[in-house]
Amino acid sequence: MEAAAQPLARSPADGAGAASADGIESLFHPLLAEFTSAFSDAHTWAFENLVQPLLFLTSSMHLVEEAFLGTELALIGALQIIVLFVLLRPLEALTPAEPRRDHAAIHTDIIYTFLTRLGFLPLLFFFILLPLEGLLDGLLHSAGLFRPTLETLIPPLAVHPLAAFFCYLAVLDLIDYWIHRAQHRYAWWWALHALHHSQRQLTFWSDTRNHVADELLVALLTALAVRLIGVPPGQFIVLTAAVAMIEHLSHANTRLHFGRLGERLLVSPRFHRWHHAIGDGHEGVYRGINFAVLLPLWDMLFHTADFRAGMPPTGIRDQLDGSDYGRGWWAQQWLGFERLWHALMPRRVT
Repeated sequence: MEAAAQPLARSPADGAGAASADGIESLFHPLLAEFTSAFSDAHTWAFENLVQPLLFLTSSMHLVEEAFLGTELALIGALQIIVLFVLLRPLEALTPAEPRRDHAAIHTDIIYTFLTRLGFLPLLFFFILLPLEGLLDGLLHSAGLFRPTLETLIPPLAVHPLAAFFCYLAVLDLIDYWIHRAQHRYAWWWALHALHHSQRQLTFWSDTRNHVADELLVALLTALAVRLIGVPPGQFIVLTAAVAMIEHLSHANTRLHFGRLGERLLVSPRFHRWHHAIGDGHEGVYRGINFAVLLPLWDMLFHTADFRAGMPPTGIRDQLDGSDYGRGWWAQQWLGFERLWHALMPRRVT
C-alpha cells in the first residue's frame, strides 16, 4: 500500500498536518503526539518559507492546496528514506544474502525510491484519482448509499481505536494479497509487474521498483477499497507508512528470518525472497508463492505459502535466456509498455 493510493488533500488552514488527523495521537503513546506536533511545525515552516514563496514567484497560488499536500508527502518520504537507510543498510552489510555486485541496478532502484517516497508519483496519482473519487462519492450519494466503516459494522471498535487500527490493517492487507495475486495471474498485468521481479540484485531499495502504470492501477484499487470501508485519513497515513517500512525490510538483502513461529506472523526477508526466486516465486503451481505483503496468514489460508529455508537467486526465468527488462528508469518503463502492448494484442494463428 502506497500513500498515493488515497487522495488526502487538505487546506493549509487545516493546520494539524496529516499525522495528527482524526485524533491519531489517541491511538499511541503521547510521544507520538509530540512527534506529530514537531512534524506539523516542520511542515508549516517548509511550506511557508520554501514552497509558498515559489508559488508567488511563478504565479501558481491556485495550486496552493496541492503544494501543501506535496510538501507533506515530501517530508514524510524524506523521514522514511532516512530511517530505512539508517536501519536497513547496516543490516544488509552485517548479514547479506548475497554480495552486492550490480551497483548500477541498485542505483536505479534508489531513483524509484526517491520518486515514490518524496511524493512525485503520489502527487501525479492524486490528480488522476481525485476526479474518480468525486465520481464515486456522487454515485453513492445519488443512490442514497453511505460508505460503511468498520466501526459502524462492528460497534465495539468505536471505543477501541487501537483495535480498529489493526482491523483496518488486516483488511487492507488481505486486499493487497489478492491484488498481488492478480498481478501474477493475468498476462497483461504481469507484463507490467514483471519489472518489479526483474531485479537480480534485491535490496531494501527494490520495494518501490514498479512500473508507473502498475502503481497507478494498484493505487486506484486501493483508493476504492479505502473509500468503501471508510479508513480515516489520519489512520491511513500511519497504515501506509508502517506497511511501507515492512515492505522495504522484506526486500532487504539479508539472511534475516523470524524463526518458525515468527515467519508465520510477519513477512520476513527470507519468506519474501522466495516470492522473487527464479522459477519459483512467480512460475509455480499457483503462478507464484508468498504473495502476502504483511501477514503470511493469507498465504497459509489460500495455500500459497512456502516456508523453505535458503536464499535463492532472484529474477525471472527468461532473463537467463537473454530477455531484456532495461537498465535505467526510462528504459524499464518503456519496455514495460511494450510488454503490455504485446500481451493485449491478439496472437495471429498460423
